[in-house]
Amino acid sequence: MKIESDPTIATDMAADRAGPGFAAKMFDVILRMRAVVALVLLVVLFSVSTSTFLTANNLTILAKHVAITAILAIGMTFVVLTGGIDLSVGSVAGLAGMVAGALLTRGLVFSGMQHPLYPGILTVVFVSLVVGALVGLLNGLLVVRFAVAPFIATLGTLYIARGAALLISHGATFPSLGGEAARHNTGFLLLGQATLFSVPLPVWIMIALAIVASVLASKTPFGRHVYAVGGNERAALLSGIRVGRVKLISYVISTVCAATVGLIIASQLEAAHPATGESFELNAIAAVVLGGTSLMGGRGSVLGSLAGAFVIGVLADGMVMLGISEFWQMVIKGVVIVLAVAVDQLQTKLQLRLARSH
Repeated sequence: MKIESDPTIATDMAADRAGPGFAAKMFDVILRMRAVVALVLLVVLFSVSTSTFLTANNLTILAKHVAITAILAIGMTFVVLTGGIDLSVGSVAGLAGMVAGALLTRGLVFSGMQHPLYPGILTVVFVSLVVGALVGLLNGLLVVRFAVAPFIATLGTLYIARGAALLISHGATFPSLGGEAARHNTGFLLLGQATLFSVPLPVWIMIALAIVASVLASKTPFGRHVYAVGGNERAALLSGIRVGRVKLISYVISTVCAATVGLIIASQLEAAHPATGESFELNAIAAVVLGGTSLMGGRGSVLGSLAGAFVIGVLADGMVMLGISEFWQMVIKGVVIVLAVAVDQLQTKLQLRLARSH
């Protein structure tokens, strides 16, 4: 009783209780900002290591690379927020590019027609995006209607989409996608090669998608439902949220973003290859987790995933400029993915601890 009544000891005990709580909160803030912290450190490191890193030419190339990963990560964010995963995005990118390549070079042949019908560029883009959306719809149906685990469902559609891409051309490449004036299908190359105010068009597409996705996730009922489903699916269902529809739309958003990437890459390369997009899903997942989105669902943001995509892009670009072996690059990327997941788990445990302390 005397110890408890001693004001000095009581103050020390209170400070001890407050100290760890404050430290834990600060550590939680650092974990939340891990993508930004990592990005700053990488930029400083590569800027010091090579004088050409911050040149205009390299930054333009870097922006194009980041845009690819970022667009994939934007779509992946919605799926991961619901507690799912989408392994099919790389294959969908390849499939969308092949669909565009087939329409631009072969056209459409209907019964009774002597010559192929070559659709315009807007039609080519629209059809390719619809194909991507259909794969997302299949993913969602497998997960929602047939209760297939997201990992297994999207692993299956990964192979389906990749196989379909190979079947379209029997494994061959569609070259020369610039179109022909006589066919009225020119202009496809602008999608990946044009600039606006000296900024590559893919970067503007990334910015536009990021803004739309951020508003959708944070300012609309659908966005709130996505977080609710990922946070506690059972509670969301009991509260009247149509969980199945939310998941279905999330998978469609993911694959439409992937199809967009496929079109951009085909435009940049002026050719469509069925192997396009291999391992892209790993970069997208790494960017999402690095950006603070929990693999358990219910926590994260589109802007965080965007920051994570910048980390992945800067890391890859910097390693190339330093002349690091491609084999070591793969090892380092693998380590980054493992660390990202480990940090995500650490953040989850820390937030549970802070919640219990309150």
